[in-house]
Amino acid sequence: MLTVEGYTSTDDTLSGKYNTLGFKEFELIKQRVDGYEAISARTRGYSSFGSIVYGSESTSTQVLGSDSEYQRVVNTYPELGRFISDSDDDRRRRVAFVGKTLIEELELPANPVGEYIKIDGEWFRIIGVAEPKGKLIILDQDNFVIVPLSTLRTMRGPWRTEDIEVMLKPGPEKSAKELEDEIRKVLRQHFRVGKGESEPFTFSTPEESRKSFDEMTMSVTLVAAAVVSISLLVGGIGVMNIMLVSVTERTKEIGIAKSLGAPSGLILLQFLLEAVMLSVFGCILGVVLGAGLSSFALLIPGTDSINIPMWSIWLSVGFTTFIGVAFGLAPAMKASKLNPVAALRFE
Repeated sequence: MLTVEGYTSTDDTLSGKYNTLGFKEFELIKQRVDGYEAISARTRGYSSFGSIVYGSESTSTQVLGSDSEYQRVVNTYPELGRFISDSDDDRRRRVAFVGKTLIEELELPANPVGEYIKIDGEWFRIIGVAEPKGKLIILDQDNFVIVPLSTLRTMRGPWRTEDIEVMLKPGPEKSAKELEDEIRKVLRQHFRVGKGESEPFTFSTPEESRKSFDEMTMSVTLVAAAVVSISLLVGGIGVMNIMLVSVTERTKEIGIAKSLGAPSGLILLQFLLEAVMLSVFGCILGVVLGAGLSSFALLIPGTDSINIPMWSIWLSVGFTTFIGVAFGLAPAMKASKLNPVAALRFE
Protein backbone atom coordinates (compact mmCIF):
# COMPACT_ATOMS: atom_id res chain seq x y z
CA MET A 1 0.00 0.00 0.00
CA LEU A 2 1.12 3.54 -0.80
CA THR A 3 -0.32 6.50 1.12
CA VAL A 4 -0.04 10.16 0.17
CA GLU A 5 -1.18 12.94 2.49
CA GLY A 6 -0.60 16.60 3.18
CA TYR A 7 2.70 17.68 4.74
CA THR A 8 3.47 20.95 6.46
CA SER A 9 7.13 21.90 6.78
CA THR A 10 8.53 23.78 9.78
CA ASP A 11 8.75 27.02 7.77
CA ASP A 12 5.10 26.71 6.69
CA THR A 13 4.03 25.97 10.25
CA LEU A 14 5.82 29.06 11.57
CA SER A 15 4.12 31.16 8.91
CA GLY A 16 0.69 29.83 9.94
CA LYS A 17 0.17 27.65 6.87
CA TYR A 18 -1.26 24.12 7.04
CA ASN A 19 -1.02 21.92 3.95
CA THR A 20 -3.65 19.28 3.24
CA LEU A 21 -4.93 17.18 0.37
CA GLY A 22 -8.59 17.55 -0.53
CA PHE A 23 -11.15 15.64 -2.57
CA LYS A 24 -10.00 17.58 -5.64
CA GLU A 25 -6.48 16.15 -5.33
CA PHE A 26 -7.94 12.67 -4.82
CA GLU A 27 -9.89 12.91 -8.07
CA LEU A 28 -6.81 14.32 -9.85
CA ILE A 29 -4.67 11.34 -8.81
CA LYS A 30 -7.48 8.96 -9.70
CA GLN A 31 -7.77 10.36 -13.22
CA ARG A 32 -4.14 11.05 -14.14
CA VAL A 33 -2.32 8.12 -12.53
CA ASP A 34 -2.64 4.53 -13.66
CA GLY A 35 -1.08 1.20 -12.78
CA TYR A 36 -2.80 0.75 -9.42
CA GLU A 37 -5.08 -2.11 -8.46
CA ALA A 38 -7.27 -0.07 -6.11
CA ILE A 39 -7.43 3.52 -4.87
CA SER A 40 -9.30 4.93 -1.92
CA ALA A 41 -9.62 8.15 0.05
CA ARG A 42 -9.78 8.32 3.83
CA THR A 43 -10.53 11.19 6.17
CA ARG A 44 -11.13 11.46 9.88
CA GLY A 45 -13.95 12.86 11.98
CA TYR A 46 -13.90 16.03 14.05
CA SER A 47 -11.08 14.69 16.21
CA SER A 48 -8.84 11.64 16.33
CA PHE A 49 -11.41 9.86 18.50
CA GLY A 50 -15.15 10.50 18.26
CA SER A 51 -17.88 9.85 20.80
CA ILE A 52 -20.04 6.77 20.10
CA VAL A 53 -23.29 6.07 22.01
CA TYR A 54 -25.55 3.01 22.13
CA GLY A 55 -28.34 3.02 24.68
CA SER A 56 -26.81 3.96 28.03
CA GLU A 57 -23.27 2.96 26.96
CA SER A 58 -20.72 5.29 25.36
CA THR A 59 -17.10 5.09 24.25
CA SER A 60 -14.53 6.82 22.05
CA THR A 61 -13.15 5.37 18.85
CA GLN A 62 -11.59 6.30 15.52
CA VAL A 63 -14.21 7.70 13.15
CA LEU A 64 -13.09 7.31 9.54
CA GLY A 65 -14.77 8.28 6.29
CA SER A 66 -13.98 6.23 3.19
CA ASP A 67 -15.41 4.55 0.09
CA SER A 68 -16.08 1.02 -1.15
CA GLU A 69 -12.48 0.53 -2.38
CA TYR A 70 -11.06 0.99 1.11
CA GLN A 71 -11.54 -2.68 2.01
CA ARG A 72 -9.47 -3.77 -1.00
CA VAL A 73 -6.65 -1.33 -0.28
CA VAL A 74 -6.20 -2.15 3.42
CA ASN A 75 -7.60 -5.71 3.38
CA THR A 76 -10.44 -5.02 5.82
CA TYR A 77 -13.34 -7.34 5.08
CA PRO A 78 -16.68 -7.97 6.83
CA GLU A 79 -17.21 -10.88 9.20
CA LEU A 80 -20.89 -9.96 9.52
CA GLY A 81 -23.02 -7.90 7.17
CA ARG A 82 -21.37 -5.92 4.40
CA PHE A 83 -18.93 -3.09 3.74
CA ILE A 84 -19.79 0.41 2.51
CA SER A 85 -21.00 0.41 -1.10
CA ASP A 86 -20.80 3.01 -3.87
CA SER A 87 -24.54 3.55 -3.42
CA ASP A 88 -24.01 4.44 0.27
CA ASP A 89 -21.38 6.98 -0.71
CA ASP A 90 -23.40 8.47 -3.59
CA ARG A 91 -26.52 8.92 -1.43
CA ARG A 92 -24.68 9.99 1.72
CA ARG A 93 -26.36 7.30 3.77
CA ARG A 94 -25.98 7.26 7.57
CA VAL A 95 -24.51 3.77 7.75
CA ALA A 96 -21.52 2.47 9.72
CA PHE A 97 -19.03 -0.39 9.43
CA VAL A 98 -17.59 -1.15 12.88
CA GLY A 99 -14.71 -3.06 14.48
CA LYS A 100 -15.11 -5.86 17.03
CA THR A 101 -13.93 -3.77 19.97
CA LEU A 102 -16.89 -1.44 19.61
CA ILE A 103 -19.32 -4.35 20.09
CA GLU A 104 -17.72 -5.21 23.43
CA GLU A 105 -17.39 -1.66 24.73
CA LEU A 106 -20.95 -0.63 23.80
CA GLU A 107 -22.41 -4.02 24.83
CA LEU A 108 -24.01 -4.43 21.42
CA PRO A 109 -25.70 -7.71 20.43
CA ALA A 110 -23.43 -10.48 19.10
CA ASN A 111 -24.78 -9.63 15.64
CA PRO A 112 -25.27 -5.85 15.72
CA VAL A 113 -26.17 -5.48 12.04
CA GLY A 114 -29.27 -3.29 11.87
CA GLU A 115 -28.68 -1.64 15.26
CA TYR A 116 -28.43 2.15 15.52
CA ILE A 117 -25.56 4.02 17.19
CA LYS A 118 -25.02 7.72 17.66
CA ILE A 119 -21.76 9.14 16.27
CA ASP A 120 -20.97 12.68 17.45
CA GLY A 121 -24.71 13.31 17.92
CA GLU A 122 -25.83 11.77 14.60
CA TRP A 123 -27.69 8.44 14.22
CA PHE A 124 -26.11 5.72 12.07
CA ARG A 125 -27.25 2.18 11.25
CA ILE A 126 -24.65 -0.59 11.54
CA ILE A 127 -24.34 -2.50 8.25
CA GLY A 128 -21.30 -4.68 8.98
CA VAL A 129 -18.65 -5.84 11.42
CA ALA A 130 -14.98 -6.20 10.41
CA GLU A 131 -12.96 -9.36 10.76
CA PRO A 132 -10.84 -9.06 13.93
CA LYS A 133 -7.15 -8.20 13.52
CA GLY A 134 -6.15 -8.06 17.18
CA LYS A 135 -3.74 -5.68 18.90
CA LEU A 136 -0.37 -4.42 17.70
CA ILE A 137 1.41 -3.88 21.03
CA ILE A 138 -0.91 -1.19 22.52
CA LEU A 139 -2.69 -0.30 19.26
CA ASP A 140 -6.14 -1.88 19.00
CA GLN A 141 -6.70 -2.55 15.28
CA ASP A 142 -10.39 -3.37 15.88
CA ASN A 143 -11.35 -0.08 17.51
CA PHE A 144 -12.85 1.98 14.67
CA VAL A 145 -15.98 3.06 12.82
CA ILE A 146 -16.03 3.62 9.06
CA VAL A 147 -18.79 5.70 7.47
CA PRO A 148 -19.23 6.80 3.84
CA LEU A 149 -16.76 9.51 2.84
CA SER A 150 -19.48 11.80 1.47
CA THR A 151 -21.47 11.46 4.71
CA LEU A 152 -18.54 12.45 6.89
CA ARG A 153 -17.69 15.35 4.58
CA THR A 154 -21.28 16.59 4.96
CA MET A 155 -21.13 16.25 8.76
CA ARG A 156 -17.91 18.23 8.90
CA GLY A 157 -19.44 21.05 6.88
CA PRO A 158 -18.02 23.15 4.04
CA TRP A 159 -16.29 25.56 6.42
CA ARG A 160 -13.83 22.95 7.66
CA THR A 161 -10.59 22.34 5.76
CA GLU A 162 -10.56 18.96 4.03
CA ASP A 163 -7.73 16.67 5.05
CA ILE A 164 -7.75 13.50 2.97
CA GLU A 165 -5.30 10.61 2.76
CA VAL A 166 -5.09 8.96 -0.65
CA MET A 167 -4.32 5.25 -0.41
CA LEU A 168 -3.31 3.08 -3.36
CA LYS A 169 -2.68 -0.61 -3.82
CA PRO A 170 -0.07 -1.08 -6.57
CA GLY A 171 -0.96 -3.37 -9.46
CA PRO A 172 1.27 -6.06 -10.96
CA GLU A 173 2.67 -3.71 -13.60
CA LYS A 174 3.97 -0.95 -11.29
CA SER A 175 5.82 -0.95 -8.01
CA ALA A 176 5.00 1.39 -5.13
CA LYS A 177 8.10 3.44 -5.98
CA GLU A 178 7.00 3.90 -9.61
CA LEU A 179 3.54 4.96 -8.46
CA GLU A 180 5.09 7.39 -6.01
CA ASP A 181 7.21 9.01 -8.74
CA GLU A 182 4.18 9.38 -11.01
CA ILE A 183 1.97 10.87 -8.26
CA ARG A 184 4.76 13.24 -7.20
CA LYS A 185 5.01 14.56 -10.75
CA VAL A 186 1.25 15.15 -10.94
CA LEU A 187 1.00 16.85 -7.54
CA ARG A 188 4.09 19.02 -8.02
CA GLN A 189 2.55 20.32 -11.22
CA HIS A 190 -0.83 20.78 -9.53
CA PHE A 191 0.60 22.73 -6.57
CA ARG A 192 3.15 24.50 -8.80
CA VAL A 193 6.09 23.46 -6.66
CA GLY A 194 9.31 25.02 -7.92
CA LYS A 195 12.74 23.45 -7.96
CA GLY A 196 14.21 23.33 -4.45
CA GLU A 197 10.88 24.14 -2.76
CA SER A 198 9.43 21.80 -0.14
CA GLU A 199 6.54 19.63 -1.28
CA PRO A 200 3.16 20.14 0.49
CA PHE A 201 2.60 16.40 0.54
CA THR A 202 4.39 13.27 1.72
CA PHE A 203 4.38 9.54 0.96
CA SER A 204 4.46 6.56 3.26
CA THR A 205 4.55 2.81 2.77
CA PRO A 206 4.24 -0.13 5.19
CA GLU A 207 7.99 -0.72 4.77
CA GLU A 208 8.77 2.83 5.95
CA SER A 209 6.32 2.49 8.84
CA ARG A 210 7.90 -0.81 9.84
CA LYS A 211 11.37 0.75 9.63
CA SER A 212 10.30 3.67 11.83
CA PHE A 213 8.69 1.24 14.26
CA ASP A 214 11.85 -0.89 14.37
CA GLU A 215 13.98 2.20 15.03
CA MET A 216 11.65 3.30 17.84
CA THR A 217 11.68 -0.21 19.33
CA MET A 218 15.48 -0.32 19.16
CA SER A 219 15.74 3.07 20.91
CA VAL A 220 13.40 1.92 23.68
CA THR A 221 15.35 -1.34 24.00
CA LEU A 222 18.68 0.51 24.30
CA VAL A 223 17.31 2.89 26.93
CA ALA A 224 15.78 -0.03 28.88
CA ALA A 225 19.06 -1.97 28.61
CA ALA A 226 21.00 1.03 29.94
CA VAL A 227 18.61 1.42 32.90
CA VAL A 228 18.77 -2.32 33.66
CA SER A 229 22.59 -2.33 33.41
CA ILE A 230 22.88 0.55 35.88
CA SER A 231 20.42 -1.19 38.21
CA LEU A 232 22.41 -4.44 38.04
CA LEU A 233 25.67 -2.59 38.67
CA VAL A 234 24.24 -0.81 41.71
CA GLY A 235 22.75 -4.09 42.96
CA GLY A 236 26.05 -5.90 42.43
CA ILE A 237 28.00 -3.24 44.33
CA GLY A 238 25.44 -3.53 47.14
CA VAL A 239 25.96 -7.33 47.31
CA MET A 240 29.74 -6.88 47.34
CA ASN A 241 29.62 -4.30 50.15
CA ILE A 242 27.36 -6.53 52.26
CA MET A 243 29.69 -9.51 51.78
CA LEU A 244 32.80 -7.44 52.61
CA VAL A 245 31.13 -6.30 55.84
CA SER A 246 30.18 -9.92 56.54
CA VAL A 247 33.77 -11.09 56.01
CA THR A 248 35.06 -8.37 58.36
CA GLU A 249 32.52 -9.19 61.08
CA ARG A 250 33.24 -12.93 60.86
CA THR A 251 37.04 -12.75 60.69
CA LYS A 252 37.48 -14.63 63.97
CA GLU A 253 34.96 -17.26 62.84
CA ILE A 254 37.00 -17.77 59.66
CA GLY A 255 40.19 -18.03 61.74
CA ILE A 256 38.63 -20.71 63.98
CA ALA A 257 37.39 -22.67 60.94
CA LYS A 258 40.83 -22.55 59.30
CA SER A 259 42.63 -23.52 62.50
CA LEU A 260 40.36 -26.58 62.73
CA GLY A 261 41.42 -27.64 59.24
CA ALA A 262 38.82 -26.01 56.94
CA PRO A 263 40.43 -25.64 53.48
CA SER A 264 40.49 -22.29 51.70
CA GLY A 265 38.25 -23.67 48.94
CA LEU A 266 35.51 -24.45 51.44
CA ILE A 267 35.65 -20.91 52.89
CA LEU A 268 35.53 -19.51 49.33
CA LEU A 269 32.51 -21.67 48.44
CA GLN A 270 30.69 -20.75 51.66
CA PHE A 271 30.87 -16.99 51.09
CA LEU A 272 30.21 -17.36 47.36
CA LEU A 273 27.02 -19.31 48.08
CA GLU A 274 25.95 -16.65 50.57
CA ALA A 275 26.37 -13.95 47.90
CA VAL A 276 24.37 -16.02 45.36
CA MET A 277 21.59 -16.70 47.89
CA LEU A 278 21.43 -13.00 48.75
CA SER A 279 21.05 -12.13 45.04
CA VAL A 280 18.48 -14.87 44.33
CA PHE A 281 16.42 -13.84 47.37
CA GLY A 282 16.38 -10.29 46.01
CA CYS A 283 15.33 -11.67 42.61
CA ILE A 284 12.41 -13.64 44.09
CA LEU A 285 11.29 -10.58 46.05
CA GLY A 286 11.52 -8.46 42.90
CA VAL A 287 9.52 -10.95 40.79
CA VAL A 288 6.74 -11.13 43.41
CA LEU A 289 6.66 -7.33 43.74
CA GLY A 290 6.71 -6.87 39.95
CA ALA A 291 3.87 -9.35 39.45
CA GLY A 292 1.84 -7.60 42.13
CA LEU A 293 2.41 -4.11 40.70
CA SER A 294 1.68 -5.26 37.13
CA SER A 295 -1.83 -6.25 38.26
CA PHE A 296 -2.57 -2.52 38.46
CA ALA A 297 -2.35 -2.49 34.65
CA LEU A 298 -5.73 -4.27 34.66
CA LEU A 299 -7.21 -0.94 35.76
CA ILE A 300 -6.30 0.52 32.35
CA PRO A 301 -9.37 0.43 30.05
CA GLY A 302 -9.07 -2.25 27.36
CA THR A 303 -6.60 -4.41 29.33
CA ASP A 304 -8.09 -7.89 29.73
CA SER A 305 -5.23 -9.87 31.26
CA ILE A 306 -1.59 -9.73 32.26
CA ASN A 307 0.79 -12.45 31.11
CA ILE A 308 4.26 -12.81 32.65
CA PRO A 309 6.18 -15.42 30.61
CA MET A 310 8.17 -18.01 32.54
CA TRP A 311 11.27 -17.37 30.42
CA SER A 312 11.49 -13.82 31.82
CA ILE A 313 11.44 -15.16 35.39
CA TRP A 314 14.16 -17.73 34.67
CA LEU A 315 16.19 -15.06 32.87
CA SER A 316 15.95 -12.86 35.99
CA VAL A 317 17.12 -15.74 38.19
CA GLY A 318 20.03 -16.40 35.82
CA PHE A 319 21.11 -12.75 35.78
CA THR A 320 20.94 -12.37 39.55
CA THR A 321 22.90 -15.61 40.04
CA PHE A 322 25.58 -14.22 37.75
CA ILE A 323 25.61 -10.94 39.71
CA GLY A 324 25.98 -12.89 42.96
CA VAL A 325 28.95 -14.86 41.62
CA ALA A 326 30.64 -11.89 39.90
CA PHE A 327 30.37 -9.43 42.80
CA GLY A 328 30.66 -12.00 45.60
CA LEU A 329 33.87 -13.51 44.29
CA ALA A 330 36.19 -10.75 45.61
CA PRO A 331 34.88 -10.88 49.22
CA ALA A 332 34.90 -14.71 49.11
CA MET A 333 38.53 -14.75 47.93
CA LYS A 334 39.45 -12.27 50.65
CA ALA A 335 37.89 -14.56 53.26
CA SER A 336 39.62 -17.68 51.88
CA LYS A 337 43.06 -16.03 51.93
CA LEU A 338 42.91 -14.87 55.55
CA ASN A 339 45.78 -16.03 57.75
CA PRO A 340 44.25 -18.10 60.58
CA VAL A 341 46.61 -16.69 63.25
CA ALA A 342 45.96 -13.06 62.15
CA ALA A 343 42.24 -13.80 61.95
CA LEU A 344 42.13 -15.15 65.52
CA ARG A 345 43.93 -12.00 66.79
CA PHE A 346 41.55 -9.68 64.91
CA GLU A 347 39.63 -7.29 67.20
